[in-house]
Amino acid sequence: MARILGVDIPNNKKVPYSLSHIFGIGIQTGTVICQEANIDPDKKVSDLTPQEISAIREVASKYKIEGELRREISQNIKRLMEIGSYRGIRHRRGLPTRGQRTKTNARTRKGPRKTVANKKVESK
Repeated sequence: MARILGVDIPNNKKVPYSLSHIFGIGIQTGTVICQEANIDPDKKVSDLTPQEISAIREVASKYKIEGELRREISQNIKRLMEIGSYRGIRHRRGLPTRGQRTKTNARTRKGPRKTVANKKVESK
């Protein structure tokens, strides 16, 4: 496995797909990185030379990825919660933030159902 910017990427895949294992780099960005580094996007990672891997490292280091990107995202969410915006309130309550309906669905954000059992009334 090749190690690029602190992440092991799979050897058996094409370069853009392997680069997408790095948080913050998708397939499209991986293709752009290959073009900037003058590497054939159809080439597999196992076929890359050490010079090509170092070229990918140099180009990819220009992007905000992994820890730095995660930190920025969490700071953005904290800022929204602090200023009390609608999106921040939805984050704080653990509800969907992008306008989805919550009467039904939204189980992933809301969590498991909290059902309350009804007491049976004895009939006389």
